[in-house]
Amino acid sequence: MHVIVWEFVPKADCEAEFARIYGPGGQWAALFKRAQGFLGTELLRDEKRPERYLTVDRWASEAAFRQFRVQFGEQYETLDHECEIMIEQERRIGSFIPVLGE
Repeated sequence: MHVIVWEFVPKADCEAEFARIYGPGGQWAALFKRAQGFLGTELLRDEKRPERYLTVDRWASEAAFRQFRVQFGEQYETLDHECEIMIEQERRIGSFIPVLGE
């Protein structure tokens, strides 16, 4: 599995719309679902800093995510551009893989 985590601070008057678009039933998840290898997304809100959110996107592999970007790159860029108006801060935290226990 390949997991990508982003940190967001939406503009104060855009939080409800942000949650709707970035949540598991939102436009980002709908776009991701068009690709083979997408496993799901979560939207998390920080308990101590409620203006801060994390998205956690799960893919079957890094190759599946790369293929999505090739296949749907234009749609990805369009949606990203449309969402910029509601975002105060955005930062990719990183890509992660699960640690398997013994």
